[in-house]
Amino acid sequence: MTVIANTAALDALCPMHLTLSRTGHITHAGPTLEKIGPKGTLVGRRFLEIFEVKRPRKLSSITDLQGVPQNQLRLKLREAPFTTLKGILVPTGAEDGTLLVNLSFGISILDAVRDFALTNADFAATDLAIEMLYLVEAKTAAMEASYRLNCRLQGAKIAAEEQAFTDTLTGLKNRRALDTVLNRLLRDRDSFAVMQIDLDYFKTVNDTLGHAAGDYVLQHAARIMIEQTRSHDLVARVGGDEFTVVLPNVRSDDILRKVGQRIIERLEEPISFEGSDCKISASIGTVWIQPGQSPRMDELLSDADVALYASKHAGRATQTLYSPELRDAANAVVPPTEGRVAPAQPA
Repeated sequence: MTVIANTAALDALCPMHLTLSRTGHITHAGPTLEKIGPKGTLVGRRFLEIFEVKRPRKLSSITDLQGVPQNQLRLKLREAPFTTLKGILVPTGAEDGTLLVNLSFGISILDAVRDFALTNADFAATDLAIEMLYLVEAKTAAMEASYRLNCRLQGAKIAAEEQAFTDTLTGLKNRRALDTVLNRLLRDRDSFAVMQIDLDYFKTVNDTLGHAAGDYVLQHAARIMIEQTRSHDLVARVGGDEFTVVLPNVRSDDILRKVGQRIIERLEEPISFEGSDCKISASIGTVWIQPGQSPRMDELLSDADVALYASKHAGRATQTLYSPELRDAANAVVPPTEGRVAPAQPA
């Protein structure tokens, strides 16, 4: 009965040990095995009722187990979560035929720690599993820290990219974003429209009420353009008082006329700033690209400018849809120049 007399020592040194009678009944179980075993004490239950022998195969009795070479076992709990274990069975030399089985989790230790909420107190102090748990914990902490850092870096990258495509005063997209969207639409040869919008009388607001009033008017105009377009349309500020609206999937020029008219009507409403009314309007030049058309981007923007200046010369607060005749008329007045076509006009 030497083993039973030293169960306290075995519990400390081998918290996953079992003692078995010669009939295969459990006479004592280490504290960790009691924790992971079926509900209720393990003592008094048959070893082979708790554990299924996976290797060696075709073992069905305690006598078979004792005949295993080197007594090395591969076991699995018969109840969920069906944890796999490694074990070694040796006789104690006691007169009553008591057997000693010591178990370990092997490669399933991480699953076992999670499934049974095990801590370092459930293992012997000299068990290499403790070192593994420390390494896993350190690795997990390092990976979490790396993940948090990567999230911050990714967030900073996204913020920087967003800032690079955003006009800081109005919050609209900028020229860089406009070029990106137009290049994609031209490459895909889809139907879309481009509106060049210039604020009429904005210079007067700036000159008479100051730049603070001018900034306020620009921000107000930006909100109106956002409100009067669809969520997937692009509204960009491309100059001081110059804006561009890109409308994908346009079905008819009637839609373009209605959108432009709504923008003009809203912008003609007086804008109150510190007790003064800021009065502006908008001139719009629009180009409608049909499916399959593939102009160069500089040609597209030049056509929109030609239509814009036609609106200016027509008395402002109006929208003009581009046609080749407009360019012929513009060329008859002002010789072609590189870049934007800008006939002389009052400010």
